[in-house]
Amino acid sequence: MPRLVFQSPMPASAEALFAWHERPGAFMRLAPPWTPVRLERFEGIRDGNRAVIRLGPGPGLRWVAEHHDYVAGQQFCDRQVTGPFRAWHHTHRMEPLEDGTSRLIDDIYYEPPLGALGELLGHAAIRHQLARQFAYRHRITRQDLTWHDRYNPDGRRLRIAITGASGLLGSSLTSFLTTGGHEVLRLVRSRPTGPDEAYWNVREGEIDADALEGMDAVIHLAGENVFAPRWTAAKKQRIYESRVEGTRLLTTTLAALDDPPEVVLAASAIGIYGDRGAAWLTEASAPAEHGFLATVVRDWEAAAQPARLAGIRTVHLRIGVVLTPAGGALQLMLPPFFLGLGGPVGSGDQYVPWVALDDVIGAFYHALMTDALDGPVNVTAPHPVTMGDLTGTLGDVLSRPTLLQVPAPVLRALSGEAADEMLLSSARVAPDRLRDDGYAFAYPRLGGALRHLLGRTLDPLDVADPLPA
Repeated sequence: MPRLVFQSPMPASAEALFAWHERPGAFMRLAPPWTPVRLERFEGIRDGNRAVIRLGPGPGLRWVAEHHDYVAGQQFCDRQVTGPFRAWHHTHRMEPLEDGTSRLIDDIYYEPPLGALGELLGHAAIRHQLARQFAYRHRITRQDLTWHDRYNPDGRRLRIAITGASGLLGSSLTSFLTTGGHEVLRLVRSRPTGPDEAYWNVREGEIDADALEGMDAVIHLAGENVFAPRWTAAKKQRIYESRVEGTRLLTTTLAALDDPPEVVLAASAIGIYGDRGAAWLTEASAPAEHGFLATVVRDWEAAAQPARLAGIRTVHLRIGVVLTPAGGALQLMLPPFFLGLGGPVGSGDQYVPWVALDDVIGAFYHALMTDALDGPVNVTAPHPVTMGDLTGTLGDVLSRPTLLQVPAPVLRALSGEAADEMLLSSARVAPDRLRDDGYAFAYPRLGGALRHLLGRTLDPLDVADPLPA
């Protein structure tokens, strides 16, 4: 059978590296964002435990893997029971190094599908795809271990409640926290199905306050999705109420607890700055006086006042345009770009305050573990780009032309107010407080971020573009 071996140095002991892989959330942290993957069942990594995975969109392809040869602190293996290959055997090995760090080794034997035809045609494609995936997996593992060691070197186990945990950011953040050994309580709108869930319902004004007693932190991410072909009056009301009323319900409840959390991390948005052209915007910049999103964000942040008055450290993380092929703006851009139909919208001169999903996770963890940080914090990459630069760089990474431009009048005819506020507005936002407080961006420049997110580099240590001299 063909064999592939991927190995990388890791900034942790073999035991810590093994423990990271064994904790809940590791599988989803390692899933490449450009490939739709759903974990239907995961029993663990000990002998006989199985994982059931769905690959691809829609019903997808079912892959069942069974674990074996578990050696605590050293290795675990999985083999395909059913799935896309004729055979698959994967050994995950953690090798200690003399300096106390380790080497992660992924050793894979496989037989491609389709018999002789697969043998003839499939090897090159399979090897390339696996090289992309494991370069990504090793970068994520190294990145997460670095963050956990930097911010929590003593391995303190925090109890953290999260609203919006099933969303794009919430699910990624939950996986990151659990692989770091923290305990996550998910606030859900349906009745809880397990001890890691608690009920809340913004419309009914209901929340399980008892479940929040004794939490170390609360992360508030819930809110109506702002993406829509056009904002109707009903849609705008849901966007506003889900954020403002949800925040007010949560923080009022936390303020009244006998044992409240030490910190609330409340998602916010750079929409508070409005359309400001090429002017640099920092946390000290005044909010925009007009505009739907600016109004929403001002009231959203103000609704957290009960927590602040109760002495709870409250951080408003003003998130920019989050880049990941798993959702949001980048996911919407990819289909036309792959077809060679990509290009800027509007003039292309408007600034896009982008940020890689990985750095959103890193910024939240930095804010969680940094006691001196409170108030507004911009969560954007330190090098914002224009829409023209964004589309041009994406085209370069995908090796596709970017010749088509969508004029502003066409966008306004299609999407009305949403086009002006989300696609045509310009915000050149700088993350001054994060940088001043010592946060080191994993992906400070757009090219490196896109290569990482889209699996366009085979180097597991290629984490960012170098800064110019």
